[in-house]
Amino acid sequence: MGIAGVGVGMEEGRSARKRRLIMEAATTLFLRNGYQGTSMDDVAALAAVSKQTVYKNFTDKEGLFSEIILGVSATVDAFVKLIGDKLHNSTDLAKDLPALARQYLHSILRPQVLQMRRLLVGEAARFPDLARTYYERAPERVLTALAPEFQHLAERGLLRVQDPALAAKHFAFLILGIALDKAMFFGDDTGFTTEELDHFADEGVRVFLAAYGGSAD
Repeated sequence: MGIAGVGVGMEEGRSARKRRLIMEAATTLFLRNGYQGTSMDDVAALAAVSKQTVYKNFTDKEGLFSEIILGVSATVDAFVKLIGDKLHNSTDLAKDLPALARQYLHSILRPQVLQMRRLLVGEAARFPDLARTYYERAPERVLTALAPEFQHLAERGLLRVQDPALAAKHFAFLILGIALDKAMFFGDDTGFTTEELDHFADEGVRVFLAAYGGSAD
């Protein structure tokens, strides 16, 4: 029984490894050649597995593409937790909001995140449901996590907020707008330094607090 268990575990390990190799190969090819320019044969060749193995793990190219796109959206979990950690009990927004904003901007401008965004935007007409799901699970999820925290901060007198959902959108655009707009057109090499990105984040917070900071009279 023990030997059989080891065999099953090894087989599961091999299967997981092959699936990971397939996804890594497909990601590379989709980003390099686009959806139309990538075939399942190409994926099998780059992953060094059989075409049968690719189809055993993924029914078709559309399913493989969808899993890769939605896998990127899963990275939002950690940032959503950070929003609560930084803001819920904050007593110094001038300190905590810039730290959150910097993390927000740097996470969105990671090369693979930008590449996936561009790829999905380009394929949105072909995959409207996938594009909508990605938006709901990533950009919109951050906004829906920010809104109740801004409401809570307003109740504590640290912000003046009448519409928390709109305040969350204002915050996001102030932090991301300049850098993300350029990055969507320029590719990975936007020319922005870490210091410049931090400056964008800090100034975005300054403007946000100028509009929303302090308790209402």
